[in-house]
Amino acid sequence: MHCVCSDRARMSEIKAAIFRDGKVLEHVALDVRTPRLGEADFIWIEVLDPVEGDFSALQERFGLHSLAVEDSMSAAQISKVDLYDDQIFVVLKAAHLEGDAIRYGEIDAFVGRRHIITVRRDADCRHAHALERFQGGPRTSEMKPDLILHGILNYVVNGYFPIVQMVEDEVLSMEPHLQDALLDRGAITRLFQQRREAIHFQHVLVSMSDVCGKLSNLEVPCISAEAKPYFRDVRDRLMRLDGMVSGLVDVIRTVFETSSLLEQQRQGVNTRQLAAWAAILGVPATIAGIYGMTFPDVPVLSSPYGYAIVLGAMMAICLGLYIRFKRLRWL
Repeated sequence: MHCVCSDRARMSEIKAAIFRDGKVLEHVALDVRTPRLGEADFIWIEVLDPVEGDFSALQERFGLHSLAVEDSMSAAQISKVDLYDDQIFVVLKAAHLEGDAIRYGEIDAFVGRRHIITVRRDADCRHAHALERFQGGPRTSEMKPDLILHGILNYVVNGYFPIVQMVEDEVLSMEPHLQDALLDRGAITRLFQQRREAIHFQHVLVSMSDVCGKLSNLEVPCISAEAKPYFRDVRDRLMRLDGMVSGLVDVIRTVFETSSLLEQQRQGVNTRQLAAWAAILGVPATIAGIYGMTFPDVPVLSSPYGYAIVLGAMMAICLGLYIRFKRLRWL
């Protein structure tokens, strides 16, 4: 292992190994001349959190294109595949959960017939380097640069499934609450955040699917015909994930629409109840207002049973309105 420290604040970590027949032939340091590779050999170089100057020797030794090196030094790239003569430059978007939030990292790969150079940023410390995971696996005898690229791509896509499961569990857990009570401000804010993250994650899935499509169709020496079916298989899984996330976005939209409809319905019920009670209470208020005026001859009140008759009329009208509104289910 060779560490390069370009400044006091940051340190990059580099591992390089020469492979033959799926086994490590020797580990090499990049500060000395790399031994000549045999016909069946290839070299795998892993760079973790690169700093300025890390690619100078690599660019000269492996003929890396300056545009690809420039892209690799920028941490804000989208998933893509660029073709440079007989080499390809691949950008993959890794994702993992930190609590309830989705965090993204980037894995870049320079792939040739006899070499693969992987660059990783924001790596999980448990999986900082991939070399140990590939050694001793069931397909180590078939290890080649293109199959290693597939293995890394497969690892990245496998990390997407817990994210989709987390979003699905959280969204579906909110649906039953709509039957009992409206979503509060915190739940609505969380749903908006989930919808935004799901849409962004969907964009990542689409770009990664395009990467797999290009890798399965590119006609370059560094991607063998034997490796292309593996890339197509990963693309199929990405398409299934994209369908799942699309369904989750639809569920979130449905939750919002259902919550809005329930709110409108409950507001309509309250409005009808207020209107019904206003009509019922308005009858005695109107009659009392009329009889409260200082007219010399107020009808009925000259009778000894005038007040009783007026009060009875008020109660009868109010009771009739109450029964009417009750039948209309306004009360």
